[in-house]
Amino acid sequence: ACLVLSPGLQPPLPFAGACRSAAMPFIDLQKKLGINADQWLILQSSSQPYKRPARCHAFEKEWVECSHGIGQIRAKRECALELEDFKECLNHMKLSQRLCEIRKQKEKLEKEGTYTSPFNKKPEGS
Repeated sequence: ACLVLSPGLQPPLPFAGACRSAAMPFIDLQKKLGINADQWLILQSSSQPYKRPARCHAFEKEWVECSHGIGQIRAKRECALELEDFKECLNHMKLSQRLCEIRKQKEKLEKEGTYTSPFNKKPEGS
């Protein structure tokens, strides 16, 4: 649907059959509110105090180098491993799942009586 203005006010169209719509002005909401929603992603790359690299800087660097200049769609396919490594370094989800499985297995073995924790053993001679 085209926005039709009166013939005297309508600007000339670049080619026949084109439609010009009334565009809303671009408002930089983040700047206006004084926030930066993307800051969490670029914190690893920024200069760090005492010139020490951030914890996950190496993984972020690999991901950025892989995805630079190839576009978002290709980067999702071709750089999935680098992004997964970077997210794991930030969130430790795989590590926490593994520790949870180990704890469940330990509790299962203790319940069966086939394993006793070294911290629960009574000292010898008492």
